[in-house]
Amino acid sequence: MMARPRTARPVARCMRALALATLLTLGGVAAAAEAPMPTANLADPAIPPRTGLSVLQSFRDGLADPSCEGDVSDRWSRHFASAPSKLSQPGSDVMPLFAYVVDALRASHLPTEYALIPFVESGYKPAARSPAGPAGLWQFIALTARNHKIPVDSAYDGRYSPVDSTRAAVRYLRTLHGMFAGDWRLAAMAYNAGEYRILGALKRNGQVARDARPEALQGVPGITQAYVRKLHALACVVAATADDPALRPALEAPVETLVEVEVPDGIDRLDALAAHGGHDADRLRALNPAFRNGRIAKGRTGPQRLLAPVLAVGASETTVPASVAAASVAAASVPRASAPASTIASVAATAAATAQATGSEPRRHVVVRGENPWVIARRYGLRVADLLSRNGLRPGAVLQPGMALHIDAPPTSD
Repeated sequence: MMARPRTARPVARCMRALALATLLTLGGVAAAAEAPMPTANLADPAIPPRTGLSVLQSFRDGLADPSCEGDVSDRWSRHFASAPSKLSQPGSDVMPLFAYVVDALRASHLPTEYALIPFVESGYKPAARSPAGPAGLWQFIALTARNHKIPVDSAYDGRYSPVDSTRAAVRYLRTLHGMFAGDWRLAAMAYNAGEYRILGALKRNGQVARDARPEALQGVPGITQAYVRKLHALACVVAATADDPALRPALEAPVETLVEVEVPDGIDRLDALAAHGGHDADRLRALNPAFRNGRIAKGRTGPQRLLAPVLAVGASETTVPASVAAASVAAASVPRASAPASTIASVAATAAATAQATGSEPRRHVVVRGENPWVIARRYGLRVADLLSRNGLRPGAVLQPGMALHIDAPPTSD
């Protein structure tokens, strides 16, 4: 688990929450905070195949300050030295969640430095909770969450929802970004310490946001000054990940795309939704810890959304026939946001039927060190039970390097 450094005192977090409550009563700022996050719909283009390299390139392209020379903190560069291995680790949720947040920020025309806040705050773990009270990817306290219209009650804590918390964080960051004249450093400081504290520091130091020198602001807590140095150092570490030859093979592997799925009427448990949409129930629970004990709470306003993985296979260790590759692209044609679970299942089924109809050679996967059935099933968009069944394996089977697994179901004889 990536260590999460202490980023703000509980008192500072409470002050930030109280300041935000006042801020959201102001007409212009309230309108900005309520602006909906850009989302896709069923008419949007298909999800293209993506790899870790393409996600990192999108991150790089969205940086406000891509310079990594001179003033990068050695201390924080060393502290976050494990970030590349976290991003490239097979079977980890870090890269898919990182990609989800990068996509949300870029859709809102915000700097991708902000995608590093969950790295610093929670290590990109949706179920993270601090002893001081903050919770989820973005480590909201309950008061701040409610001010951002994130539902928090005994049945459902939206801070643990990557969908609810990321939507709220992007709205808030968009407000701060505009308030501080597009200076990501000031916005990040405000996210950490509260916008009124940073506005007051600017006034006392005779600075204005558009020409500010954040590093020279007097009266700002040292932990808040360090927050910017952390994010900048981490940005440089993450941006350089693609240049590490030892990590490149892992980064060239397909990456799951996480899509927002609306829960259909009549579904009240994650297990039932998994069966309905052809997902792995354990994966849904891991990505959506807000649904306590797997129960989908009723009575919330608006549609209930959760994250579900869709794998657009673009590469593998084995040779993929062109017809199968085309079917894999078809399997990725689920829209990015709010796709019904039944849509994902039907697209995957259509892709499988397309591959079978072509009469192409079934895919095989050669196991490499460190892989397990769960990791391989994720890579190919399969359920673990299906992968095991196709290869005559029992649950809990240990795979040995060099084993050749059948990925596609054997053709049925007419």
